[in-house]
Amino acid sequence: MRGRRIAAAAVLLLSMAAMAYAGIRLREMGRIYREGDATYENIVDQVKNGPRNINFEALGTINGDVAAWLYCPDTAIDYPVMKADDYSYYLTHLPDGTENANGALFIDYNCAPDFSGQLTVVYGHLMKSGRMFGSLKGYKTQSYYDEHPTMYLYTPQESLRAELLFGCVIAAGQWRDRAFMYEQNLQGLLSYAARNTTFRSGAAYSEGDRVIALSTCSYEFDGARYVVIGVLK
Repeated sequence: MRGRRIAAAAVLLLSMAAMAYAGIRLREMGRIYREGDATYENIVDQVKNGPRNINFEALGTINGDVAAWLYCPDTAIDYPVMKADDYSYYLTHLPDGTENANGALFIDYNCAPDFSGQLTVVYGHLMKSGRMFGSLKGYKTQSYYDEHPTMYLYTPQESLRAELLFGCVIAAGQWRDRAFMYEQNLQGLLSYAARNTTFRSGAAYSEGDRVIALSTCSYEFDGARYVVIGVLK
C-alpha cells in the first residue's frame, strides 16, 4: 500500500513539474514572439512612409540581404523579403540578424534574388498569431481569396502587383522530388496547382509572365505545405 502511495505521489510530482515547465516554456515563447514583432514594427517605422513607399536605402543599412518588400492589404503580411544562401538561416533570424523564432520571409536560393526569373519562391513561417505567413491559410477558402485577391511586391527596381492564381497543399517530399523550386519546372507546378487549388481566381497566366510562389507549413498531414501562387504584373 505504501509503495502505491509513493508511486502516486511521484506521478503527481512529475505531472506538476511537467505543467510548470510547459507554463515556463509558453511564457518564454510568448516573450520571443513579442520581441520579434517589436523588431518588425521598428523596421516598418524606419523604412515605410505609407503602404507603398519603401526606403530601400534605409533597409540596406539594416541588412544587405533585403531583396524586396511584400504587402497584402488588410492582413499581417507587410514584411521585407530576404535573399538567402540556404534554407535554414532565415527560419530562425529576423531581418536585422537577431536570432528569433519568428524568422523572416526569404527567397529560395535557387531563384533569382531580384525577382527577374520566371519563378520566385518565398518561404515563411505559419505563425498561430497570424503573423509572417500565418494568414496564407485563409486562402483555403474562396471567401478569403475574394477579399484578398492581390498582393504587392516592391523591389529597389520596380513595383509589382501579384494577382493570385492558385492555392494548393503539397507534401514537402513531393515538392522536392518534382523540384518545383526551379523555374524550368514552372509548368509542372502550375499544372499541379491548377488541379488542386483551394480557390477559383479570375487572374490568368500567360507564357512569359513572372510567377511568385509563397510557401508555408500546413497541417493536413505530416510534411504538408501550403503554397499560394500569383502572377507578377
